Amino acid sequence: LFAERLSARWGQPVVVENRQGGDGIPAVTALLAARDNHTLLLSFGGIITINPLVHERLPYDPARDLVPISPVTNNFLAFAAAESTKIDSIDGLKRAARAQPAKLNWAATPGLPLYAFQALLKNAGLDMVQVAYRDFMPALQDLSQGRIQFAATSVLPLLTQANAGNGKVLAVLNRQRYPLAPEVPTIAEAGHPELALDAIVGLYGWRDMPMELQERIAADVRSVGADPAIAPQLIAGGSVVTTGTPTEFSRAIEQQRATVSAMVQSSPATAK
Repeated sequence: LFAERLSARWGQPVVVENRQGGDGIPAVTALLAARDNHTLLLSFGGIITINPLVHERLPYDPARDLVPISPVTNNFLAFAAAESTKIDSIDGLKRAARAQPAKLNWAATPGLPLYAFQALLKNAGLDMVQVAYRDFMPALQDLSQGRIQFAATSVLPLLTQANAGNGKVLAVLNRQRYPLAPEVPTIAEAGHPELALDAIVGLYGWRDMPMELQERIAADVRSVGADPAIAPQLIAGGSVVTTGTPTEFSRAIEQQRATVSAMVQSSPATAK
C-alpha cells in the first residue's frame, strides 16, 4: 500500500523485496550491504529492541547502523483463552491458573507475544506449562479444540477463533483498543499497564543518511498514511496507520525497548 503511493510521489518504482525470518537479521544485513540512501528497511522494532537482548552476537550495531525514519503501522497483539475454559478476562485467567498450578497450557508466537505472556505469569506469580510450536497454525487448531488453554499472538487469528465460537480474546497488548473489536480491553485496562506496548513497524535507513532526507521521507510517509483508502485495509489486516517524525519514531522504539527489556529480564529462560 505504501510502496505504490510512494512510487507515485517519488516518480520512480519502489520495489519491495522480502527478506523473511531470522528475527529480521537477514533484512538488516541486506540494508547494510547496500550502504546507500536508496535502500530502506521496513521492519518491526525487534531488530533494535529485542535482538540485542536475546542474541549473544549480532552482525550489526542496533544503536549505530540503523536510523529510524518513520513509523508506518502499529500491529495489534492479544491474549486469548480457549472456549472450553469459559474464561473471559485476564482476572479469570489468573484465578484459573492459581486454582490449577502447572495444569494449564499456553503457547505464543516468538517475540513480543512470548515475552509479554511470560511477564504476565511472572508478575502475577502464575505457573503454567508452555507448549512450543515450530509453526503457529497447529497452536490455533489446538486452541480451538481446547488442547491448549491460552494463546498469545496477533489479534486477527485470535478474533477468527473467537468469532467461530472457539475462544475468547481477553485483551490486546497495545495502548489502544483494536477498532474491529472495541469491546476487548487493553492489557492496561485489564490491570497490567507494565505489559502495554505498541508493535510498531517502520522505515529505517543507513546510518549516514542525512537528517534532511530522513525528514523528507517521513513527511511523504505521513502524506501517504493520510490517504483515507489505506486505514480500512490496514485495520482489516490487524493494524492501524501510525506515522510520525524520525524523532517520534526513535522515542517509540526507546519506549518499546524499555518495556521489552523489563519483560526479558524477568524471564531467565529467554534473557542472555
